[in-house]
Amino acid sequence: MNKFPLLNFIFLQIYVNKTKHLSIFIIATFLIFILSSFLFISNSISKNLKLSLDNQADFIVQRIKAGKVVDTPNQWVDQILEINGISNINERVYGQHYYEPKEHYFTIVGVDFYDTQVLKELKELIKDIDIEKFLAKKNMIIGSGVKEFLDEFEYFDYYTFRPPDRSKEKVYIYDKFPSKTNILSSDMIIMDINLAKTILGIDEDYSTDIIFNVPNIDERVTIENKLRVMHFDTRIIQKDDIYKGYINFFNYKTTIFMILYMIALITFILIIYQRYSYINSIDKKEIGILRSLGWSINNIIKLKIIENLIIFILAYILGVNLGYIYVFILDAPFLSDLFLGFNNLSSYTTFSPYVDFGILSMMFFFFIVPIIAAILVPVWKISIIEPTEAMR
Repeated sequence: MNKFPLLNFIFLQIYVNKTKHLSIFIIATFLIFILSSFLFISNSISKNLKLSLDNQADFIVQRIKAGKVVDTPNQWVDQILEINGISNINERVYGQHYYEPKEHYFTIVGVDFYDTQVLKELKELIKDIDIEKFLAKKNMIIGSGVKEFLDEFEYFDYYTFRPPDRSKEKVYIYDKFPSKTNILSSDMIIMDINLAKTILGIDEDYSTDIIFNVPNIDERVTIENKLRVMHFDTRIIQKDDIYKGYINFFNYKTTIFMILYMIALITFILIIYQRYSYINSIDKKEIGILRSLGWSINNIIKLKIIENLIIFILAYILGVNLGYIYVFILDAPFLSDLFLGFNNLSSYTTFSPYVDFGILSMMFFFFIVPIIAAILVPVWKISIIEPTEAMR
């Protein structure tokens, strides 16, 4: 059988039965749109987190008192430095400033702008900052959520913080973070480390925690054990543990979503199966006419399979493209909350474009193969009916 006349006939069949195919096409497109959007968001967040953590220190040391994290003495820095194999050790200052009238909080991060290692870790956030001009007075760099919040209350140039001692600290708004960092920095404020200590009520001889690197991977377990012997009231966190924690959190949400998606997909497959199992008299007559014209059972099955394959491939292409536009151009309104949660501060999250073609290919076969299998059995049952009986 010549392929081109067959394809012409298939497209003619699709056009004639367009009303019948339309509902299936819309449902299939919607399912692919939802799944591809979910995967785009998941992959983008995972990539951003991985890139962000790659620039972070290998270890974080926190002081624990009565099961709670308390400020860490800066003298620990000199003590930890005595352990061989440690490099790039720094104190770190961060915490939350609570805005009582609206029950919102800001995440304040204190930065030592004279430390090259710290600047390297924050290069994406402060790469265009003139450090000398920034440190000339009390300045801060804010995230998009903080910016929107301050604009709402007409803090366009500065904001007055109230430290725990109820004094006042007037801090000027120097700049806003780049839009592509919004996932991590929406409610963040970066300022000089000493100013951050004042606002957060941290003594100058203390810090929130201590960070350092261990270039030799084989020494990390040994160094961690030495730290536990040196100070029993410590919590030691490795960078890999942080990343695993994020991944486990997202995997939990992914599992819930995939269960719901599988229920929807199975329901859709059952609808497809029923639709072809209870084929109407017009379709039966059509198959009977084709059989009487000399079409074999294999040719009829091929016709129906290719006809539906075209519908689902078009639905797949359209669904993936709609998902890409929804996530990477429209920034996935509503669906992004499934991953990021409803933030303390509103934010305009921008997802970095990232497409895993391996996952898209797997999604294609995972979607197409069960549907085609659901079509194959009922079509075969109709095709083996005698032509004269089918045309009655």
